[in-house]
Amino acid sequence: MAFSKFTGTDNYLVSPELGDSVNVAVALERPLLIRGEPGTGKTVLAEAIGESLVMEVLTWNIKSTSKAQEGLYVYDTVERLNDARFGDRDISDVRRYIKYGPLGRSFLSQERVVLLIDEIDKADLEFPNDLLHELDQMSFTVHETGESHTARQRPVVVITSNNEKELPDAFLRRCVFHYIAFPGRELMEEIVRVHHPTIEEEMVRQVLLRFYWLRDLPQLRKRPSTSELIDWIAALVRGGIEPETLVTEIPFLGVLLKRERDIEVAERAIAGRAN
Repeated sequence: MAFSKFTGTDNYLVSPELGDSVNVAVALERPLLIRGEPGTGKTVLAEAIGESLVMEVLTWNIKSTSKAQEGLYVYDTVERLNDARFGDRDISDVRRYIKYGPLGRSFLSQERVVLLIDEIDKADLEFPNDLLHELDQMSFTVHETGESHTARQRPVVVITSNNEKELPDAFLRRCVFHYIAFPGRELMEEIVRVHHPTIEEEMVRQVLLRFYWLRDLPQLRKRPSTSELIDWIAALVRGGIEPETLVTEIPFLGVLLKRERDIEVAERAIAGRAN
């Protein structure tokens, strides 16, 4: 079956390898498992796929208490009990109390959609295998009503992981895997110019020098990410900071670093360079 190829969007640049992984997952109708350090664009990848392939994006943010069943639907007993107590609604129709989750809505959709399952490694160890079962079946039954639903279109499933815990081998075997490496300087310069198209050449050079110098400091607990770089440049431009200032200073350090200890580490390193 022919399908449109994903090559990124105007605001989301992708490497050829990432583009290939997305297109293989779409063609094989397999979940795409994405790993990478924070700030590498794992979550917004799903939005970019939806924009590029003209599909609605449904998001399921995973918590430590998440269960695969909840992604399909939940039966809202509390709402039904309240309606029974106050007597202002007909409670005989159980269907009105069935609330479909992102997974269920992706199966019920008439059109193919993108389903983002964000941070799967936050859930318990059984969650990935339970989820795999539901994705394999592509159908489910609402036990309270006896209604069965089968997906007309298999969703494009994007699953992100921060690698906080190991995922089961059976789950990994069924996924297309891609690790998003942190952008190198050339790709980062392209990303910067997408978000700041009028920025001057010398400013780009200086901000990238300082940004990667910061990221290389060995004692940082949380290194600055792409989104923080984009925000930092905006702060520099609005603050009227000249490129030559960055040779000896890093203004607005709190935009790049979000931990007090990391700021102290950076300030000591900056002072050491000046001496």
